[in-house]
Amino acid sequence: MAEIGYARVSTAEQNPALQLDALAKVGCTQIFQDKASGATDRPGLTAALAFVREGDVLVVWKLDRLGRSLPHLIETVRALQTRGVGFRSLTEAIDTTTPGGRLIFHIFGALGQFERDLIQERTRAGLDAAAARGRRGGRKPVVTEDKLRRARALIAQGLTVREAAARIKVSKTALYAALGEKGGNTSGGQT
Repeated sequence: MAEIGYARVSTAEQNPALQLDALAKVGCTQIFQDKASGATDRPGLTAALAFVREGDVLVVWKLDRLGRSLPHLIETVRALQTRGVGFRSLTEAIDTTTPGGRLIFHIFGALGQFERDLIQERTRAGLDAAAARGRRGGRKPVVTEDKLRRARALIAQGLTVREAAARIKVSKTALYAALGEKGGNTSGGQT
């Protein structure tokens, strides 16, 4: 069983020395590191995950060094567990090679799922409340009622949809969509 370390700092200006010292102190035989934000590609983490073998333990100084978010952290640790690799966070004293550590991590997983469910529920309730007040989600339409009225008048005078769209300063695609939605006549000549 080997303890493999992973350290990450968010910018090149930050110094990973604190993390590296802590990982070396607990006996990590190999330490991978990244100098990147959690949201970007992390080649050090990719290499660490490829390097660890069954029976090894991936060690981080702090939970947020491994996962971009709680769901990402849980997904990464579960993937390690399925490969027979343990996980240990020094600052939070979580060690999935122990029954207590696994329990804590399962609680994290349940809390993460609970959080996702609450967000979905709030989003759905907000959309329903807005719809009840007659509001629709999404961007405001590019082709307003006034622009649509002007475009219809221009098309009735013999302009093509493309020409009418140019005059009211919208794309022909947006104008076609607005004409189609509002039951407009799109037979005003060629595009």
